[in-house]
Amino acid sequence: MRMVDLIAKKRDGRELTKQEINFMIQEYTKGEIPDYQMSAFAMAVFFRDMTPDERANLTMAMVESGDQIDLSEIEGIKVDKHSTGGVGDTTTLVLAPLVAAVGVPVAKMSGRGLGHTGGTIDKLEAVPGFHVEIDNNEFNELVNRNKVAVIGQSGNLTPADKKLYGLRDVTATVESIPMIASSIMSKKIAAGADAIVLDVKTGSGAFMKKLEDSKELARSMVEIGNNLGRKTMAIISDMNQPLGFAIGNALEVKEAIDTLKGQGPNDLQELCLVLGSQMVYLAEKSSSVEEARKMLEEAISSGKALEKFKQFLEAQGGDASVVDNPLNLPTAKYTFEVEAKEDGIVSEIVANDIGTAAMILGAGRATKESEIDLAVGLVLHKKIGDSVKKGEPLVTIHSNKEEVEDVIERIYESYTITQDKVKIPTLIYDHIQ
Repeated sequence: MRMVDLIAKKRDGRELTKQEINFMIQEYTKGEIPDYQMSAFAMAVFFRDMTPDERANLTMAMVESGDQIDLSEIEGIKVDKHSTGGVGDTTTLVLAPLVAAVGVPVAKMSGRGLGHTGGTIDKLEAVPGFHVEIDNNEFNELVNRNKVAVIGQSGNLTPADKKLYGLRDVTATVESIPMIASSIMSKKIAAGADAIVLDVKTGSGAFMKKLEDSKELARSMVEIGNNLGRKTMAIISDMNQPLGFAIGNALEVKEAIDTLKGQGPNDLQELCLVLGSQMVYLAEKSSSVEEARKMLEEAISSGKALEKFKQFLEAQGGDASVVDNPLNLPTAKYTFEVEAKEDGIVSEIVANDIGTAAMILGAGRATKESEIDLAVGLVLHKKIGDSVKKGEPLVTIHSNKEEVEDVIERIYESYTITQDKVKIPTLIYDHIQ
């Protein structure tokens, strides 16, 4: 078998066999196939697409290129959730204890963030003492005992995907739907989940800006998961503005605590209930999605979800007192109010610019080597559709440096205030199964 023949086959729009895809991924991972040939293949896929079978086979070949997490010792159906990212996406911090509180095992493997704010692990490490350095045996024991634990990503999970992603990034093939879908699903399947709920973002602050593109990606990932024996569904949710109010690691932990108390932002709470209901249903803990939602709402109102969060933090060395006293979280030295310059209604918030402003403060990483400041970030006071008076605060900046003019300027650039009637963005666009 020769790589040049496989490139030609895909160039001509023909379907590759499972054996051909396995050969290509195995040899590329070993370094036997050079980058220039894999680049040619990626471009052929970009223009010629892949069939459902090819997408599933590519995903599984990448799964088999490295470690696979064995969760068989954990009792029950393990359901994972994946978000395609965005600004202020605090859903995992809420969902992990919330879903665990109704008996669904949440065995979560998460990573660190590169971009606006930290990843789930960075956010959790804003809780003093919290750590993810636990071995697989302890991880399994924690999930069996408490129904929830979070561990850092394995260093050798889907190495083929890491190589291929780096190549796509410099060959203008990142936007290829089969490549994106296979990349995401390979990591989810290697992480050992029995079922997967996907939160696919759409809008100006999302990777996929257009709704139809987001739906196409969601359909592809759901198809791959189901073809590979994992119950999979997707929610298409809005990212035309930041989710919730907080952008920044400790600030997002506080917002997650508020949400588990039933006092969080409406959009964050609603999205968590929608995603969580699907997780509970796929885990077969309820007879319907509607029943699952009632279970989650009861877990919030009774305080069970909040107690589960405390238990989860303590079990991994975290200071659970932050739940009752958020002042024990890292706190920035300075706060600055960014005030509205005119009366009107907020018609637009450019989510990516707000995220960049938070990253300038130190809430995120511009490069893998960047150090995160867990205390800093932004808290929004006005979202799209809200009325505002001149002089009212739009955003509070939490900073450990006194000079924040560049951040203020970027915030002003991201907000548009109008005198016209404004349509509030839809939060949930579609369910795909």
